[in-house]
Amino acid sequence: MSGSYDDSMIDVSSDSFWEVGNYKRTVKRVDDGNRLCDDLMKCIHERARIEKAYAQQLTEWGKRWRQLIEKGPQYGTLERAWSALCTEAEKVSELHMEVKAALGEDSEKLKNWQKDAYHKQMIGGFKETKEAEDGFRKAQKPWAKKLKEVETMKKSYHSACKEEKLATSRETNSKLESNNNPEAQKKLQEKVEKCQQEMQKTKERYEKSLEELDKVTPQYMENMEQVFEQWQQFEDKRIRFFKEVLLEVKQHLDLSTNHRFQTIYHTLEDTISATDAEEDLKWFRSNQGPGMPMNWPQFEDWSIDLNRTLSRREKKKPTEGVTLTGISQTGTDQAVQPAKTSSSASSAEKTPDWSDEDTGGNPFSTNGDGNPFEDEPASPVVSVPVRALYDYEGQEQDELSFKAGDEFTKIGEEDDQGWCKGRLKDGQTGLYPANYVEDIQ
Repeated sequence: MSGSYDDSMIDVSSDSFWEVGNYKRTVKRVDDGNRLCDDLMKCIHERARIEKAYAQQLTEWGKRWRQLIEKGPQYGTLERAWSALCTEAEKVSELHMEVKAALGEDSEKLKNWQKDAYHKQMIGGFKETKEAEDGFRKAQKPWAKKLKEVETMKKSYHSACKEEKLATSRETNSKLESNNNPEAQKKLQEKVEKCQQEMQKTKERYEKSLEELDKVTPQYMENMEQVFEQWQQFEDKRIRFFKEVLLEVKQHLDLSTNHRFQTIYHTLEDTISATDAEEDLKWFRSNQGPGMPMNWPQFEDWSIDLNRTLSRREKKKPTEGVTLTGISQTGTDQAVQPAKTSSSASSAEKTPDWSDEDTGGNPFSTNGDGNPFEDEPASPVVSVPVRALYDYEGQEQDELSFKAGDEFTKIGEEDDQGWCKGRLKDGQTGLYPANYVEDIQ
């Protein structure tokens, strides 16, 4: 085959780009580019969801453990170091939420580029795909037409060769036969000559078609190169843009280059390094161990106050102070539980068990005069409905327990220590703090 191009460039038995229709792989790459945009966006979206889920898990983990640490025993600097892990989780969570937002921006950027690069048609598919298909088809059409002629001439030539071969074989076999018919032999010889002439004509037409194909092949190659280069440039833009997006994604994911990320772990390391075992042990000794102060027993002179008859409750609460034991706050106000004594203790506060003073001439008199055998005037009967303002849990067997809002009856006036006697609806009687209730009007 003569021509100005290398024969190896046209190999009809190969899967070469130059064969008719094989440009479709280049056209398919245009469609694949659009699909790869969708796949990359999906990939980034999934990673963004992972970042968000991880950030939420870090926040929940940090919050839960911070509460447990704060409610647990506090022994010093070690708890601060432990709590710093929770702070690290919260701050890293914030960074990962920022990564999630940045990945969303990357995905949006990719979506906008895809919209500008690929234009959908009303009839389906993309404008760019159709342009590539039309460009290659137009460039290949003249050459494909000549190639079809070559294939036809080749087929005719090969068919003529086959006929000539068959005619020659028959003539040879006829000469070897003993009963050779001269007339038949002559016809066979004429058939061979005719086949040879036909073979020569088809060969010449075949060679001529190849020459014509050779003439259009350079232009065919040039046109195909131009169309191919056009879509190479299109693909070059996509590849470069993808590279740019992937580098931005990498930059957003790589927290090691973020100065805030580095600061978090520098701070965490400093806090943990500040843990001081000696300081923690010293603090525990001073606040929970032998270093705590102690009011050791000392010699006390006798005084009249020490000889008073105190109830168990006065001994339990010697300081007129306030105790919140058994109090459950149900509103914005708090009640103060008074110190309580029994009625005998109340009277003991007023009059000691002995006295240096003479009570009068009558040793049986209770107030210095009068008849000791006369009945004492009866105490006035008290029965006042009251309502509890706060919850109260009795601390002694002779105390009442009630909830805020409960109603019962006051059956004794308030003593000097702020305690009243009352009766619950179930009939139980006992003492209660007077300022824990209000009279029902």
